[in-house]
This record gives sequence, C-alpha cells and structure tokens, in this order.
Amino acid sequence: MASTTSTKRIFVTGATGVVGTHVVPLLIAQGHDVSAVGRSAEKRARLESLGARGVELDVFDEVATRTALAGQDVVINLATHMPETTMQMMLPWKWRENDVVRREGSAALAHAAHDAGVRRFMQESFAPIYEDNGSEWIDESWRQRPASYNRTTLDAERSALSYTEQGGEGVVLRFAGFYGPDQFLRDAIGMVKKGWSPLPGSPLAYWSSIAHEDAASAVVALVGAPAGVYNVCDDTPITRAEWAVALAQAAEITKAPRPIPRFLAALGGASVECLSRSQRMSNAKLKAATGWSPKWASAREGLTAAVRSFAPR
Repeated sequence: MASTTSTKRIFVTGATGVVGTHVVPLLIAQGHDVSAVGRSAEKRARLESLGARGVELDVFDEVATRTALAGQDVVINLATHMPETTMQMMLPWKWRENDVVRREGSAALAHAAHDAGVRRFMQESFAPIYEDNGSEWIDESWRQRPASYNRTTLDAERSALSYTEQGGEGVVLRFAGFYGPDQFLRDAIGMVKKGWSPLPGSPLAYWSSIAHEDAASAVVALVGAPAGVYNVCDDTPITRAEWAVALAQAAEITKAPRPIPRFLAALGGASVECLSRSQRMSNAKLKAATGWSPKWASAREGLTAAVRSFAPR
C-alpha cells in the first residue's frame, strides 16, 4: 500500500544540495516533521533555521544510522558527491567518490531504514543512463545503458527496488539534467560566450532537463505516490541546439553557439558519449500519479529565470 500525503516524519540526506535545499522548506511548508543531514555545523544551523532538525550522520555507522531513523516514516536519499565543474564531469575518475555514495552509501542507508521500520525509501537516480532513442519519447521502461563511470546509478536504484521487494515502498527518482543558478550554469554561460554549445552531442539530439526547484517539488509530490520508478523532468524536452540558444538568449549573448566538434567530444570517451545521447523523456507517469506540474514547462522559460536569479558577483 502506498503512503498517503498526511503529515509524516521525513528524513532527508543530501539536504543541502541543489535539490535538497528546495525540498526541505517545501516539506516543512506541508507540515511534515523533517530531519535533515548536514555535514557541517554551519549547514545544520542553516537547516534548523528553516524549521528542520539538523542531523550529523555517518551512514556507514550502522547503529547510529538505525537510531537516527527510528520512528521515521520516509527516507529521501538525495546524497551525491558530484564533480565540482562541468569539465570535471567529463573525467571518469572524478566520479569515484560519487560511486561510493551511490553504491555503498545508498545500500547502507536502505538497510538501516529497513531495520528501523521505515515504510518508504526514496532514492535519487540519473536519467542520462537511458539508451539513445532519437526523437522518440522515453518512459520508465526504456532500456538503460550506463557508462562505466555512472554504472553505480543502477546500484542506487537497486537499493530502492529491493526495498519494495522486502515489503516496503521503494521509489526511484530518475532525474533529468539539472539546471539552476549554480557553478554548472556559470560554466555553461562561459562556453556560450566563447561561441560553443555547453552540451556535447548532435544539435538535433534531445536533452531532457529540469530546474532545481521543479525537481524538488516533484520529490515532495512523490512522497505520497505509489512505489516505483519515475522520470523527473519538465514537460517539453528540447534539442541541444535549442537549449544552447535558450541559454544564449537568457544571458543576452548575441553570438550563436556552435556544436562542440566531434573530435573534441570524442576525447571525453564514455563520459561524453553518455551525455551526448538523444533522450526525450516523458514525465507522464509522474503527473498521472501525483497531479504534479513543473513551474517551467521547458528550459526555454526556466533558463531565463535561472540566469536572472544569479546573485551579483
């Protein structure tokens, strides 16, 4: 039986990341009792200022984690350790710490949650591991083909899927590419200023994306949805050429961005190949289960808002 949307005790990891930062206040606004992990005293204080209970936790400490999760209704695992820049994302070894978080951290947290009697376990995932599907729509049943550097995404998903098999409610949050006022967007604007598209791949290939705040509202909506796998993306994926033009217009750059040359993209190997696939993701299942809609229907509108919200430097 799926969880209902009544007030719950919810435990959030990755609470100070680009999505978690938005998830926590949304949960609190709905009246949920939120405990959120912060890795530093400063981050925990920030979470507490929002109305959450700031928690210091090492998920590999089995006893401490089980104790922290006792009495919780839902665990939302948004923890990642992403490369710091766009260029670093192209380097497989920069994902090693994230591999540990996804493979071992997710399994440890799910195990502790199960032992503590938590009903629902929600796990972040990474939609770009889908196989290329050209201009056709991709739903949750479409084939996955991760590159070697992000194969641990499947391990993270397995933690949630196994949760359902063991009698709980496992939810996989298969996120499209994020965008928002962060360093990745600054890097992308920098590339467009130099005349290049920030996204590898054919200009006609689709790139599914979602704004940080829309990803967060989808997570909150899924707290009460049936167990399963959900694509978390906006309504209207656009091509890489359209995405680059939308960013250029948002940043008031008049020079049209050019595609990254194939020979340069090829230097990135499997990392770039995975990020070059055409993936026109559908959010129909998410919308049908929750009634959710994104604030920004596509990156055309969302990028303009993201660029405008940058703090002055």
